[in-house]
Amino acid sequence: MAADLPDRNSAARATDRPGDASPFALGLLLRRAHWHAAAVMGEALRPLGVELRHFAVLIVLVNRGPTVQRDLAAATGTDKAGIMRVVDDLERKGLAVRKAVPGDRRVRAVEITPQGLELFDAAHVAAEPLADRLAMDLGPGETEQLRDLLTRLAHPAHDDV
Repeated sequence: MAADLPDRNSAARATDRPGDASPFALGLLLRRAHWHAAAVMGEALRPLGVELRHFAVLIVLVNRGPTVQRDLAAATGTDKAGIMRVVDDLERKGLAVRKAVPGDRRVRAVEITPQGLELFDAAHVAAEPLADRLAMDLGPGETEQLRDLLTRLAHPAHDDV
């Protein structure tokens, strides 16, 4: 019977199950939560003809204005080839355009179009009812608490220095 019990001196093995005490637990749970959120938000975007990777770029363009591709890649966690494909898709759909950057003929800034802004706004309307599904198992005030905690994790105070 003792062979069936885990050795208390051995390191905790990482899982993403509730109650996992391993040092990886938080990251694994965040990954699982991201997958769930991405699936729900992808469902809202699908009828609009875009994917979450496209919308991530539109978010950056709305927040920052015209942005060079290397900065878009960094802001979205995408590699150079991936960001080029996403921007190509956005251009083909009329949602963004590449424009020359004064002083550097080799660099292009990506800018959201009026059609891109319309889609951006429509996506928020489409996501509203689905967003409630993300938090349906949370109690009163817990959605705001979770948002606050995730904001602090995503934007640590020491990053502002």
